[in-house]
Amino acid sequence: MATSAVQSNTPVGAAGAAAALASGSGANTEDRFLKLLVAQLQNQDPLNPMDNAQVTSQMAQIQTVSGIDKLNTTVQGLNAQFGQLQALGGAALVGHDVLIEGNRLIADNGVGHGGFELASQADAVKLEVLDASGRVIDTANLGAMASGRHSFDWTPSAGVDPALASRFRITANLGTTAVAATTYTRDRVDAVSTGSDGLVLELAHAGPVAYDQVKVFD
Repeated sequence: MATSAVQSNTPVGAAGAAAALASGSGANTEDRFLKLLVAQLQNQDPLNPMDNAQVTSQMAQIQTVSGIDKLNTTVQGLNAQFGQLQALGGAALVGHDVLIEGNRLIADNGVGHGGFELASQADAVKLEVLDASGRVIDTANLGAMASGRHSFDWTPSAGVDPALASRFRITANLGTTAVAATTYTRDRVDAVSTGSDGLVLELAHAGPVAYDQVKVFD
């Protein structure tokens, strides 16, 4: 079959590469691009031929387009492998405790567990235990603490029913200056699952939470 004449020396360039890429990828993309370039060379104006710089430039462009396509394929493969590794790591968490941001106080065998993070050192840290209505039912002085993340175990004072504990609050001071505190709920991982949003941990009390919401694994 005869090849249609191409009455132009306009370089294939980025437009040709984009057109080729739009209709395929990989080896097919390169094949279409090279056929277009060969047809252009065969039908170029003899009085105004393409120079080597034009050909080299066009070849570099198709290599760039092809390289990006291959890079995308590689990244997709790495993402799939990362998801599999993350799922395997998540499965190992079943039965273990984790910390997530929140102030829910969960009592296990009459003892409450939680955590918090101080923005700076404090010379006085106080734990307040609240019931479902927000009323303070118990307090504990935790003393001086350094900045960073800490955990605590709350044993109810005499006469305090641990079943009433619902939330907790941390107040901290350095002298007369308040120190910011972020609270964390301790919960147990019952199961893990994967979905379109990645790995999800099923916690015993908090329910499903995204893997990236977990701060500490025990």
